[in-house]
Amino acid sequence: MLTSISTPGAEQNSQSASSQWQRTAEQGLDQKGQQDQLAREWGLTAQEYERYQLLMQGPRGIYSPGLDPLTALGIEARSNDERQRYAELQVKAERQRVEKELAFQRAYDEANARMYPGEKVIQISSNPGNTGAGGKAILEGDGRLAIFVKDDCAPCIDQVRALQAAKRSFDLYFVGSQGDDDRIRRWAILAGIEPANVKSRQITLNHDQGRWLGLGLGGELPAAVMKVNGQWQRQ
Repeated sequence: MLTSISTPGAEQNSQSASSQWQRTAEQGLDQKGQQDQLAREWGLTAQEYERYQLLMQGPRGIYSPGLDPLTALGIEARSNDERQRYAELQVKAERQRVEKELAFQRAYDEANARMYPGEKVIQISSNPGNTGAGGKAILEGDGRLAIFVKDDCAPCIDQVRALQAAKRSFDLYFVGSQGDDDRIRRWAILAGIEPANVKSRQITLNHDQGRWLGLGLGGELPAAVMKVNGQWQRQ
């Protein structure tokens, strides 16, 4: 009678293959669990999040790297109903994000006031600029980029963050500040503006004082403008 003989090497190879298969299976389950969690955080189904990942592996990911799931799915929506669904989810997500950031901003302000009483971390520009007819402030063209922003404007924050990441120098003008330095200061903290960049005047923070309306360019904010051949133009 023939009997099968198991060698130590064969047993070890079998155990190694089994362990490898188990690790792969566990990693697959962990990855799926993480994807399901991410999908829930964005208010999406697992299938929608999987489609987002596929989209970002194609042309959309090349055109718009780092795009969030709701925006990517909304841009690549296959119907008006889909587009509306993702737009509503985006509005909800943006509101939640801003509320969280504002809550942290208030906590930061309180901590700074308690730890360093009387000290302003971010300074507002004291240069009032020139004034024209009616006492309205005039935007001076000195070769620098000027960007106009306002409260409750997520694209404003995104553009300022992008300019900082690109190491651009710019003068920021806050529309609707009502002369309140602290209002601009809180917004600057929310937008992640580095105090060192303000101190070195790579970035200046200013009250708009009617400059935006005076340009007469129109359109939504944010607006990045620069004087070209004597004329202010959006960039």
